[in-house]
Amino acid sequence: MLNDEKIRYDELQSRQQRDWEDRCLHCGACCGIKDEDPCEHLQIDNEGKSRCHIYENRFGFHKTKSGKKFRCVPVRDILHKSWPGDDQCAYKHNKD
Repeated sequence: MLNDEKIRYDELQSRQQRDWEDRCLHCGACCGIKDEDPCEHLQIDNEGKSRCHIYENRFGFHKTKSGKKFRCVPVRDILHKSWPGDDQCAYKHNKD
């Protein structure tokens, strides 16, 4: 029975993670696209949507395009803060 509960819990966690990730509109605001010095890993695709080319390994210290060091954190850690373009962030303005 414990194994069934773990499987259900893991499935719930996976579904919640997908739901959270699906909120993102790929506006790039959290990566500094509205700043003059965005993250060096920020890329814009052919549809004009922002992508991080190291997304799965993004947390930790990185550099902006000019070389300034910063710490990339989960967006949930900065939802209470303001940054240029945060008015476009679906995570800040699409809370359930």
